[in-house]
Amino acid sequence: MTSGSPFAVRCTLTFGDIYGQVLAWMAVIFVSLASGLALMGSSRPVFALVGVGLILVLSLPFLLFAFVTTLLNHIQLEPQISTPSDI
Repeated sequence: MTSGSPFAVRCTLTFGDIYGQVLAWMAVIFVSLASGLALMGSSRPVFALVGVGLILVLSLPFLLFAFVTTLLNHIQLEPQISTPSDI
């Protein structure tokens, strides 16, 4: 049985790659909190809580999808070259 060449797993993800996604998520949080505070003064504050929860729950899958796809795009498999001294 022969084994294939070994691979090295390398992740090249940096904070700069996800910086825009972090800023967009923070903007979503601040907008939802601002809308919640604006609705809190109305006669039905339950709408404020429902609105904030709805915005956060609906935006979370998109954020996770963006993070995961960015991470997967930065994972590299590099074949390791074996030298005769390794055998």
